Amino acid sequence: PLQELRVDGGPTRNSFLMQFQSDVLNRPVVSSEIEEISALGATFLAGLATQVWQYTDEISALKKAGTTYNPAMEEATVKRLNAGWQKAVQRARLT
Repeated sequence: PLQELRVDGGPTRNSFLMQFQSDVLNRPVVSSEIEEISALGATFLAGLATQVWQYTDEISALKKAGTTYNPAMEEATVKRLNAGWQKAVQRARLT
């Protein structure tokens, strides 16, 4: 089961979107301190290949979380929004 959602990239600049995801998923959403973490991932892989780091645990120790968004929306509101989403998906399938 999903314990938390870790996010990165441009959308993390939108705090409304991050909070909304947390509310709808009813899980914490944790943004990375570094927005474009994909390039950092390539750097870590290169560092492992060239033995800058020996183990992935060394890289894990470098991780820093940015902002954490915790669920705050009322359950009834989440259910109503989720029902609307499911309805929209059904309509899209019919076209």
